Amino acid sequence: MTADQISQAITTNTQAHWNRMPSKFRNFIPSESFPAERGRYVLYVNYCCPWAHRTIIVHALKGLEDIVELVEVDARDRTHGWWFSGRRGPDRDPLYGGRYMKELYLRADPQYNGRITVPMLWDTKHETIVNNESSEIIRMFSEAFDDFLPPEKQERNKGAAALVPKHIQPQIDKLNAWVYDTINNGVYKTGFAGSQSAYDEHVTRLFQSLDRLELHLGDNTHNPYLFGEHITEADIRLYTTLIRFDVAYYTLFKCNIKMIRLDYPLIHAWLRRLYWNEGPETAGGVFKHTTNFAEIKRGYSTVAAGNGVVPAGPMPYILPL
Repeated sequence: MTADQISQAITTNTQAHWNRMPSKFRNFIPSESFPAERGRYVLYVNYCCPWAHRTIIVHALKGLEDIVELVEVDARDRTHGWWFSGRRGPDRDPLYGGRYMKELYLRADPQYNGRITVPMLWDTKHETIVNNESSEIIRMFSEAFDDFLPPEKQERNKGAAALVPKHIQPQIDKLNAWVYDTINNGVYKTGFAGSQSAYDEHVTRLFQSLDRLELHLGDNTHNPYLFGEHITEADIRLYTTLIRFDVAYYTLFKCNIKMIRLDYPLIHAWLRRLYWNEGPETAGGVFKHTTNFAEIKRGYSTVAAGNGVVPAGPMPYILPL
């Protein structure tokens, strides 16, 4: 996020607490206006952003490469927000030739004055935004396009190996809720706290939740992954925050009471297992291949320090198994 994007994304109360503004576009696939179709939708992402990273992982795990196009927007501008620089991705929006994501938001709604964010799922038929809420996009990707996939990729055929197995969906939803509030969003509440008291509150809640996760993984029914033998949506949602923890949040967001690699042996083992696993359950290493540490460190250095100077450590970015 740029400085301007941060100012759009927050409200502040008298204790200077940081609050994330809700996403506006909340349509679903399949629905009457947005049926599941091959080649109709485009997902805009950035590889620094943990929210976009969630959708990239599910997109790859499900094998949606030939069904939903993936477009990387690779740069941020203090005035205009996300834009296509050509440094990594295209130098213009491949659909309409624009340079800025803002142009897509205004095409969807000419009166739009909210956040310009990724991930963003675009409908090429109606030329509008379907959804820009990552948690809903990954739920859609889990099964909305299953009719276009081989039987082994379809959630209805996976049973306990589904990303959101029906028999434990309430438990997954419950864990996702407190992980989102205190960890996924908690690192931002800590890093962008506007007062010492707000920082103290949120950094404490963050590490209390990490302690809780360590205990959770200590239960034999909650390993090697958060809900046992199979990777679930909960693992994906947590992974994209914790893979950034030691390399970005620990230093740049002042989340520095403990490090994952030094102080949380069970979480550290879980994190490395996801990253290094190149077996069929990760579709040949999706977690590793979609994690770009250089982009993560570069992006967060610009946000937190404002000067783009990238810290050297920690070395290595992730330890081997």
